[in-house]
Amino acid sequence: MKKSHAHLSECDPVWHQVTLEAQEAINDEPLMGGLIHSSVLHHKTLESALAYRTSMKLASNEMPEQILREICDWAYRCDPSIGIAARADIVAVYDRDPACDRYILPLLFFKGFQAVQAYRIAHWLWGEGRRDMARFFQMRVSEVFGVDIHPAAKIGKGIMIDHAHSIVIGETAVVGDNVSMLHSVTLGGTGKEEEDRHPKIADGVLIGAGAKVLGNIKVGRCSRIAAGSVVLEEVPPCKTVAGVPARIVGEAGCDQPSVRMDQLLGVR
Repeated sequence: MKKSHAHLSECDPVWHQVTLEAQEAINDEPLMGGLIHSSVLHHKTLESALAYRTSMKLASNEMPEQILREICDWAYRCDPSIGIAARADIVAVYDRDPACDRYILPLLFFKGFQAVQAYRIAHWLWGEGRRDMARFFQMRVSEVFGVDIHPAAKIGKGIMIDHAHSIVIGETAVVGDNVSMLHSVTLGGTGKEEEDRHPKIADGVLIGAGAKVLGNIKVGRCSRIAAGSVVLEEVPPCKTVAGVPARIVGEAGCDQPSVRMDQLLGVR
């Protein structure tokens, strides 16, 4: 584990780019110097910067920043995959969000990215059996970012949640790699089942704003869910669904809808 950490610190293009952009940002806006130094330049690794940023955002009178910082630091040390996923998430936001023209922006300003990184710590805590602390993270993420992700949910890497307001992801939900979703998306259950009751979203799926995917159903890889749709049945791979309830209206239109972010129906 120590060797992998050392190798990552020696060859980390994402973190290198973030630090370059931090210096440029201070040159452009000196009044941001304090924030950028404390959030970026004071740290030697992206993991350290994320631990600081997450703890500062989630701290409250009930739980001070120092305790949260120690928890985050320990999680990153114990599970290097959390930091690897964070890098994939930064690249995903940069590649897919036209409002993101620098790698540093998600770390400093984008609540979708920040909420997902805090979820990743909560998910690690859940797996370690520290479920009350995981729930505390979930509560604070919901209060601070307006994003409610159960710490038991399984979410892959390369995730982009644009705007991220009113996102809800339930306990038994599974989200694959390279998934994009917009605000007000719900991956929820139906009824009061206590077992596996939430959606399974495969790799490369694009979920439009306000879409609701309900129940233990599968959404196939590289499919598209149109904005405002309510999905109650399984979605085959590489299809577009729309409506209330959602129905198949065509093909996905490309091999990587979550990257293309093309949400127009029937227009190419």
